[in-house]
Amino acid sequence: MANHNGNCCVLGGTGFIGTALVAQLCRSGRRVQVVGRGPAQANLPTGATYLHADVRDPASLRGLFASAAEVIDLVYGSVPKTSFEDPFADIQNNLPATVAVLEELARSHVERFIYLSSGGTVYGEASSLPISEEHPTRPISPYGVSKLASERYADLYRVCRDVPSIIVRPGNAYGECQAGNVGQGFIATSMWCCLRQKPVIIFGERGTTRDYIHVDDIATALLVLLDKGLVGDTYNIGTGIGTDNQQIIDLVARMAEHSGIAAPLVEINPSRPFDVKANVLDASKLELVTGWQPRIDLHEGIQRCWGHMLDIHAARS
Repeated sequence: MANHNGNCCVLGGTGFIGTALVAQLCRSGRRVQVVGRGPAQANLPTGATYLHADVRDPASLRGLFASAAEVIDLVYGSVPKTSFEDPFADIQNNLPATVAVLEELARSHVERFIYLSSGGTVYGEASSLPISEEHPTRPISPYGVSKLASERYADLYRVCRDVPSIIVRPGNAYGECQAGNVGQGFIATSMWCCLRQKPVIIFGERGTTRDYIHVDDIATALLVLLDKGLVGDTYNIGTGIGTDNQQIIDLVARMAEHSGIAAPLVEINPSRPFDVKANVLDASKLELVTGWQPRIDLHEGIQRCWGHMLDIHAARS
């Protein structure tokens, strides 16, 4: 079991998932070092400190994990769409950084290393749903291929260099603080477009089916895996429930109607070759090992997201 009172280092801790995770880590009593490439953060929770470092530069990593008992790597420089547009850049931006982190971890004495992979892309098209960790991994996007390669490097360093790696594969994260105008996060994008009466683009008649999981539930899963996860294991983080794009739009339309706002406009485009049609994750292994279960159902989560985005929109109007 990992050291509760030791330092936890979160790479990419100022991002969407990182912010939720750092808050929960601090509440657990850990001292948290938040590592990012941006300017110093003024609004970190009590117990967290910020360090500027570029994980793509091995020199920035030297000594970074000297006092860490736990390290979580959330850093990634692409999304499925951008990886398809430029597969070479996807490799360059991600794999060298992953290997640089693992190389530095091999020189340290950390007790747990969690690598955040992608449950939505590494499996490819599902042969059956929900998808367990034993499902074949046949990604159809460069993003999924490079995520899977990073997993393999983490396991290689576990076997050959004693890096205590644990792989996690989350579903599609959403939550109140997710930006709606960056091309990632369909729930946030739908709400952002609805409030501005811009069309929500879906690919295929009803879009794709995904396992949407609230960011707070992902953070809780990562927290329990630090304590109870087995080194060398891989864990899905999901709800086991699939929801297609049109169902999301219908839920957002209901929220909009209650707020006196017109329903989202929808633009249907042809399906994209790198989009898995349906992805729903079986997280029963995670529940068996740690007792974790998701607590925020999709309807409640969408209500929370809508209220948050509506407040921001009203404040800026």
